[in-house]
Amino acid sequence: MKRKDFLKNTLLGSSILAVSKTFGNQIHHQNDEIFEPNPKQIQGFNHIQNTNSKIMDNMIIHRADSRGSANHGWLNAKHSFSFANYYNPERMNFGALRVLNDDQIAEGMGFGTHPHDNMEIITIPLHGAIEHKDSMGNSSVIRAGEIQVMSAGTGIQHSEFNHHKDQSLQLLQIWIFPNKQNVTPRYDQLALDSASKQNQFSQILSPDPKDDGVWIHQNAWFHIGQFDKDKTTNYQLKDKSNGIYAFVINGKFLIENQDLSTRDAIGIWNQDQISVESASDNAEILIIEVPMT
Repeated sequence: MKRKDFLKNTLLGSSILAVSKTFGNQIHHQNDEIFEPNPKQIQGFNHIQNTNSKIMDNMIIHRADSRGSANHGWLNAKHSFSFANYYNPERMNFGALRVLNDDQIAEGMGFGTHPHDNMEIITIPLHGAIEHKDSMGNSSVIRAGEIQVMSAGTGIQHSEFNHHKDQSLQLLQIWIFPNKQNVTPRYDQLALDSASKQNQFSQILSPDPKDDGVWIHQNAWFHIGQFDKDKTTNYQLKDKSNGIYAFVINGKFLIENQDLSTRDAIGIWNQDQISVESASDNAEILIIEVPMT
């Protein structure tokens, strides 16, 4: 799709429009239909079963090639959950996890100024760097090996662009429903300790400002780990009522007897811990623990 058509037709969330520097920041959506659950009804396992459902008793597997896909030339996006023009009633959210987008953004391109409210937005660059500016006065560059968090709260506007003019940007953007509405907007970013994730899980997000990593307004924890082959680690839930969404960034893993490869994911609930075994070298995984009820 040409960028001009994309600007006219594509909505990336509540009042969000992706734009390029070429076309500026003043183009708005025109009441495009958004497949968003009611914020008061977001908690819980919000998948609608059908005859082709891959939902098991307490887990679901999302293969990399089953994700929504949108290639706009300058943006190649993969959506783990319904987003923009991708709608799947079985892929609306996983508990408080609403969005997990795997985006590749071309050199110098990105999302022009757009609004958010009442959402916890986490960005994890995998390769390259993203340039951020917002209505709170923040202007920063977030690089691979760092994490950024933004509590949209009562409302915020920001822009996101590939910082580099000579290389593409690969990032994960994750949206978590907050447990408090209309909080004061806030921003934070943090450099991660690469050594702390070697052959173990390193906490990068929690609900506690005094704990390791960044924090959000939700009873959620993120951990990341990079493993040599044939390493087995148990992840113990911080809150036994939560669920786990494990997303393979790179390599192969065996999780609860399920084989997973790069960009595959598994959601598990009603379980106190999970067993994670790496099946390749340099295998990297993101564990997202979120409320289900």
